[in-house]
Amino acid sequence: MPPPPSPSPSVRGFPFADPPAWALAALVFLATLLAYFPTLRAGFVWNDSDYVTRASLRSLHGLWRIWFEVGSTEQHYPLLHGAFWFEHRLWGDSAAGYHLANILLHAGSACLFALILRRLAMRGAWLAGFIFALHPVCVESVAWISEQKNTLSTFLYLAAALAYLRYDDERRPHLYRLALVLFILALLGKSLTATLPAALLVVLWWRRGALDWRRDVVPLLPWFVVGAAMGIFSAWVEHTVVGAAGADFDLTPVQRFLVAGRAIWFYLGHTLWPANLVFIYPRWNVNPASAWQWLFPAAVIAATAVLWRLRRRWRAPLAAWLFFTGSLFPVMGFFSLYAFRYSFVADHWQYLPMLGVVAFAAGAAARLPEILPRLPVWLPRAAAVLLLVALGTLTRRATAPYHDIVVFYRTIIARNPACWMAYSNLGNVFLEAGNDREAAAQFVATLRLKPDAADAHSNLGDALLKQNLLEAAIIQYRQALQLNPNLAETHNNLASASLRLGRVPDALEHYQRALAIDPDYPEAHCNFGYLLTQFGQPQAAIEHLQRALFLRPRYPEAHDNLGTALLALGRIDEAIRSYREALRLKPDFDIARNNLGNAFVRAGRTTEAIAQYEEILRRDPANTDARVNLSNALSQVGRTTEAIAQLEETLRQRPDLPEAHNNLGFILLRLGRTDEAIARFRQALALRPDYAEARNNLALAQQHAQRSAPP
Repeated sequence: MPPPPSPSPSVRGFPFADPPAWALAALVFLATLLAYFPTLRAGFVWNDSDYVTRASLRSLHGLWRIWFEVGSTEQHYPLLHGAFWFEHRLWGDSAAGYHLANILLHAGSACLFALILRRLAMRGAWLAGFIFALHPVCVESVAWISEQKNTLSTFLYLAAALAYLRYDDERRPHLYRLALVLFILALLGKSLTATLPAALLVVLWWRRGALDWRRDVVPLLPWFVVGAAMGIFSAWVEHTVVGAAGADFDLTPVQRFLVAGRAIWFYLGHTLWPANLVFIYPRWNVNPASAWQWLFPAAVIAATAVLWRLRRRWRAPLAAWLFFTGSLFPVMGFFSLYAFRYSFVADHWQYLPMLGVVAFAAGAAARLPEILPRLPVWLPRAAAVLLLVALGTLTRRATAPYHDIVVFYRTIIARNPACWMAYSNLGNVFLEAGNDREAAAQFVATLRLKPDAADAHSNLGDALLKQNLLEAAIIQYRQALQLNPNLAETHNNLASASLRLGRVPDALEHYQRALAIDPDYPEAHCNFGYLLTQFGQPQAAIEHLQRALFLRPRYPEAHDNLGTALLALGRIDEAIRSYREALRLKPDFDIARNNLGNAFVRAGRTTEAIAQYEEILRRDPANTDARVNLSNALSQVGRTTEAIAQLEETLRQRPDLPEAHNNLGFILLRLGRTDEAIARFRQALALRPDYAEARNNLALAQQHAQRSAPP
């Protein structure tokens, strides 16, 4: 059994050659932490909320779903989401914990990278580790919480590689089993790591100058099978679950070839000169008729041919090139990825592939003192330190946009003004924050750049709906559905807008279409149930509302609507329980509290009803519904003066409210103030001519006036 190769010999004057590994590893962790320290105060950006474990998956059953239910998470990487599940147990929704985990994994990967290169007896091993740790291209993978799939899977990828290289030297079966398990875990973190067996063959070829079928290839055949299976499965998930399908992904084989050729040089350029980095790069217009676009793949072929010719004298350049391009293969453009909607390249896709270039560059730099023996001893050391300081400084600066989600998107827009996705996502941020006008402006900018963005039309509709611009919102929803008829949320929102305009048939149609597209859509079940109750079908409503609560047990609006349906059926005690559950989940839910007060009135528990109405008015004195209901309840218990005062205050706030005029008139009629009552009823009818109750009360008051008139 051959002994493992000795570490690379010291190079006089070159940094990081002599200190012990533990000291260098500690220095890597310290340097990485210093460079990325600002991210510990950063928040969540982009789709972090889709990756950090959502509420429905935080139980043990949720962990089972993460592992075995495709579609329960955005991408089916169960180890990654299992790690997020565990981390949420540790630090909940605090972003700092997730950022720290990414930093530590990244630093750990840099150390493993250096240890692998030392095992391969490569010069500059720790220099390569430091470069990887501090390279600005890695910021996207480390500062973006979602890309823990990069930091975690790469750590496992490198651990598997190190274990396999030990197996290659020692041929101990337990090392092979350990390496295979680590490889499978890496795949469950991110399928890009499927390139590891091919990368190992490249390393073994570089190490020995040739490959032996039985010694080198056969042990890795199971790895190729497992990696290919995971790659095929991930491609299927990307297409069917994530949504990498449609016009944005309809590229011909020739176009994909052109994208791949250009991507290789793009990534190589950013590895060697990390300037002008952007979270979202402009999406290339791929045109086979443009001769200059063919220069990229032609240059790839030429470079490969030159390095192939050079292999007998120097294998390292070809090995680094094969590792780099081979590791990029899954993201070059031959397979559709969802991000292709807005860009064909991204910094986080080169996180692992760049290791080949970094290893070669560090190794070549480490040989300079031998190639140029007249160089002063201090010069290589000083140059390396300056390089690392420069990289660390650039990395620290590159973390700044991740601190704040608004700054994050505005930075993308400033560096890539044609990025419609950044405008769209910034609009969503403003929409969630209640800044509807600014949200609408961002969606308009999105549609100016990409008129066929169905989701932007839908989101613009949401922003307009919140501003009560119902007709304009409906126009946007219909345009969204023309582009994509299968948007369940858009059907639901269109139904809600139609209902507010009294277009009941339209509302019924679109709620039903939303549920046909997504039968497990709790909001649509809840809204449809409300509509059915309003139009006299409370029993059918209860079925939809119970389904909504099955899908989302902690859904206060569904509990409130269920209470209203139960109240319509005369099941008052059940309605009261449902309203109380809504308030337990959402104590400031004034609509449910008002409905609970109404249920108490129906149950004859007027004093309890008064307490609910008064609680609403304590927080919101302008709530006229609660004030009118309070006046009715006060009137029922004989507190007439207080009831009149509440109605007068209501009319001071809302002089155009016919119900308040009618109710005040009714109390005045009971007090014998007939003329005042008649005036109130007439005012109610002037505001709403079809107000039947006010008309009946007016007739009653007029009859009373006639009977009371002197003969």
